[in-house]
Amino acid sequence: MKYMVSGVCATVAALGLTLAASNPVIAQEVRELRWATSAVGSAGHRAKVNLMAVLNREWEGYNINVLPTPGAIATIRGFTTGEFDGYYGADIAFQELANDTGRFTGFAERVQRPPVQSFWAYTMEVGLAVRADEHASMTGWRDLAGQPVFTGPAPWDVRAALENALNVLEVGHTYRELDLGLAGSSLNQRTISGFIAYTAGESALAPWVQEAEMAANIAVLSPSDAEIAELQAAGLDVVAISSSVFHTDLGVDEVYFVPFFYGFHLGTDVPEDDLYAMLLAIETHAEELATADAVFAQLAVDMPELQRRGVQSAIQSAEVHPGLARYLRERDAWDPAWDDRIAQ
Repeated sequence: MKYMVSGVCATVAALGLTLAASNPVIAQEVRELRWATSAVGSAGHRAKVNLMAVLNREWEGYNINVLPTPGAIATIRGFTTGEFDGYYGADIAFQELANDTGRFTGFAERVQRPPVQSFWAYTMEVGLAVRADEHASMTGWRDLAGQPVFTGPAPWDVRAALENALNVLEVGHTYRELDLGLAGSSLNQRTISGFIAYTAGESALAPWVQEAEMAANIAVLSPSDAEIAELQAAGLDVVAISSSVFHTDLGVDEVYFVPFFYGFHLGTDVPEDDLYAMLLAIETHAEELATADAVFAQLAVDMPELQRRGVQSAIQSAEVHPGLARYLRERDAWDPAWDDRIAQ
C-alpha cells in the first residue's frame, strides 16, 4: 500500500513537471501582492477590486490580494512600515508626509521606505456648496471667511485637499465636523454656511453629497476669477465640472472645482520592466475598466495625460517609479526637469 501511494505521488509530480515545462505561465513564479485600499463600500475599494480583476488576468507573474483598511492614509502608513506591498495614495497625502505636516505630523521617524508614484487612477475634485438663497450675494470662496464650514471628515483626503486650497486663498473659516448624513439639514438650519461638494473623475458626485442635495436647496459656490488665478499661481489646477453632474438645477452650465490625484501605487521592489508591463495592461484595457467603473473614464480618454498631471502634482513630494518614467517618456509626456526625481 505504501508503494502504491508513493507511486501515485511520483506520477502526479512528474505530471506537474511536464505541465510546468510546457506552460511558461505555470513555470513562472507568481508573486503575491498585498495591495491595500480603503474600506469596503468606498469608491476606492470598488475601484481597486475592478482593477484587480483586470490585472490578475492580464499581468503575468503577479497575483493581487485586495486588503481593505479604514482609509487611504492607513494604506500609506502600512506601506511605509512594510505591512503592505501596494497602497492607495493621493498627492495631498504625499505632500503632508514629505513635509511632516497635517495627518502625518510626527510620522517620519516610523517610515522604513518612502512611497513612490507608480500609477495614477483618477482625479477627485473638491468644491463648496452653500444655501441657494445666499448664493446670489456671494462672489467667491472668500465670502465664507469667518463662517462655519464642513470641509469633510477630519482624516479624509478630500478635506485635506479643500483645506489646502482654502489656505492658499487665506479663507479663515471655522471647521465644523459633522456626520455625513447631517450636512444638508445642518445647512438648512444654518449651523453651517457651507459644506464640501466633490466629484470623482469629473463625472460622478459623491453619494452622500447627492443625499445632501435632496435635504437642502443648495447652490455651488465657485471661486472667483481672481481666486482661480491665485490657486493656479500656487500650483493648483482648477477644472470646470458640468452642472449636469448635480441633480439640483444650479442655474449655470459649469462650476469650478480643484482636482487632486488618487493612485494605486507600488514600490521599487517591483522591477521597472514589471511595472511598465502593468501600465501597458491597464492602458490596453482602459475601456473595459471605464465600463466596469465610471471612475476610470479618464484612463480611457487619455491615460498618458492623466499620468503626467498626476506626476506633476506630486513631483516635489514623492519620487517616480522608473517603470512609470519609462511609460511617460515613450509617450512624450515626460518632463526632463523630473529626471532627478526617478526613484532608484
